[in-house]
Amino acid sequence: MSYRSFKRVLGETNLERKCHILFGCCLLLLITGGFWWSGRRLERSFHDQMQRAGHDFVDSIMLKIHTLVWHEKQSQNEQDPDVLMSEALLYEMIRDLQTQKYTWDLISLQAGSDRGTIPDMWSKDPVLPQNEGEKRLLLELRSQYASHIAELRQQEGEDLDNADTNPPEQDPYQSPVDSTQDIDPVSYGSWVREKYNYYYYQPVYWKQSCIGCHPRVHLGTDAALNANPELAELPPFSVVKVTIPDRRLRTNINWTRAILSATAIVTASVAMAAMYLIVKYVVVKPLRHLRDVSDEVTRGNTELRAEIHTNDEFEELATAFNRMLRSLSDGQNDLKQLNRSLDAKVDELAQANLKLYEMNRLKGDFLANMSHELRTPLNSIIGFSDVLQGIDILNNKQRRYVQNIQHSGRLLLDMINDILDLAKMESGKMELRLSEFRVNAIVKAQCDLVRSLTEEKNIGLEVAVSHDLPVMYQDQSKVQQVLTNLLSNAIKFTPEGGRINVSANKTPKEQLELCIADTGVGIAEEDREVVFEKFRQGTPGGTNNLTRAYSGTGLGLSIVKELCKLMGGDVSFESDLGKGSIFTIRLPWRGADKPHRDSSLKTKLDDLTNPYRMDFGRNQSQTNSEDLATDDSTTGTESRV
Repeated sequence: MSYRSFKRVLGETNLERKCHILFGCCLLLLITGGFWWSGRRLERSFHDQMQRAGHDFVDSIMLKIHTLVWHEKQSQNEQDPDVLMSEALLYEMIRDLQTQKYTWDLISLQAGSDRGTIPDMWSKDPVLPQNEGEKRLLLELRSQYASHIAELRQQEGEDLDNADTNPPEQDPYQSPVDSTQDIDPVSYGSWVREKYNYYYYQPVYWKQSCIGCHPRVHLGTDAALNANPELAELPPFSVVKVTIPDRRLRTNINWTRAILSATAIVTASVAMAAMYLIVKYVVVKPLRHLRDVSDEVTRGNTELRAEIHTNDEFEELATAFNRMLRSLSDGQNDLKQLNRSLDAKVDELAQANLKLYEMNRLKGDFLANMSHELRTPLNSIIGFSDVLQGIDILNNKQRRYVQNIQHSGRLLLDMINDILDLAKMESGKMELRLSEFRVNAIVKAQCDLVRSLTEEKNIGLEVAVSHDLPVMYQDQSKVQQVLTNLLSNAIKFTPEGGRINVSANKTPKEQLELCIADTGVGIAEEDREVVFEKFRQGTPGGTNNLTRAYSGTGLGLSIVKELCKLMGGDVSFESDLGKGSIFTIRLPWRGADKPHRDSSLKTKLDDLTNPYRMDFGRNQSQTNSEDLATDDSTTGTESRV
């Protein structure tokens, strides 16, 4: 299984399934390992039992043979009645031993027999090993048996040598004949399992008491021993081989394995069922309860609380969850109270702004009417001054008075026109009249119009406009007014001997970029934020107030900004105090007809008359009120109030 599949199975599933999978795998491994180990131990105990049975069979075989020999010897002599009465019991024991299902053979590494005085019907001639494996096993047993006998002799600590100074060489597998005490070795043997049978091999231990029945001669007569005792052959090393059928053992092992497997399956099933119930009711149920409560709270039922009484970590989690819900509920109640307070404030602000809007409308009407009423006598005054200027009988003093009248009248008329334009823009009545015109012609014409003013202050005016510019489609009068206002400001704030540069070009974004750079007094850092506000004019000292170091109403840059916005462009500037300023205007090369636009103040007031109620987690009304306050701070009416 790849890492991605393993992650999808365990990492992207629910908690209950992960617990079942992980606990189930661990439990299955533990149960399988435990029962496998138990089965192996039980099978090992069966094998040990078979080995002990083989050892017991060897003892039974030796007992049967020696008992029959002993009975035969006793029957040849006169015996007391008690010994003769045990004959029936002895034969019964022999029949019981013969009913056991096993066979046996006597195996020796040498040919011949060691029959002695044992009857033919109860003895067997030793046979040679049947194969090389059995021969290697007997050689290994003989080596181990010799070492074992040597260890036993050393543990006994007795001197087994006879009194002769030159004792005869003895068989290492036999106790000396002259020894007065038998050496009893511990049980020793080896077993081999083949298909359907168990083979048990155990050496025959020759004790000193065996010499009386088993003479050390194997030539058939006693003459050999008397004639040449040194040539007498000692008893050979022999092994009893017991063959035990393992069908019953196989049946027991298979039955035990079946019982263990069934027990393992039942144990695993019961454990999995118990684990399923534990995970479902102890772990998953509290978590599902918390999830259901969370879903209900999400739907708006904030009064619902988690109820878990388990006196463990889940109860602590539920307590913390309820504490969080109470905190959220209290916070929501506080927000609702704040919303109600804000709604009241918004209503008050809407009422105040309605009054302000009405006052602003009255102001606009007043300015329009007043301007109209002022323009009529001003035009008459300017007209009569022009007439007086043409009379030849006036002396120089009178002509100077007439020029002052003309200059003041035109200045006042320009101020009235600015106020009217501003009132139109605030009321949304300013409209665009698009037409095609040459940019270079407009720029040069406006520069020629103000050139007389630059010559009066000895200011150099340079114009850099390409003649290859295409025809522009915009409101020509608005472009002229913007350029005139910027040139007037540049001339006004540039000292004598300064310089003004005017350039115009077309950007890759299909915009007109008009730059007016001067070497005037510049704009202070603190005045740059309010330079486009109405009735604002910076001072050379950098103080931001309504005092006038230069003539003017402080509406020129405000009108420029509003006109640029109306034509779909913008205005920006760079200034260095004491070194001059650069104003840059960017206008679309081809303007688009725009529908009638209401004033921004009227739009904000319309929004405030239908305020949004701030729901939980929202602050729409607060945002609207902040935007309104920001917009109102830029109006001339607010600055004057």
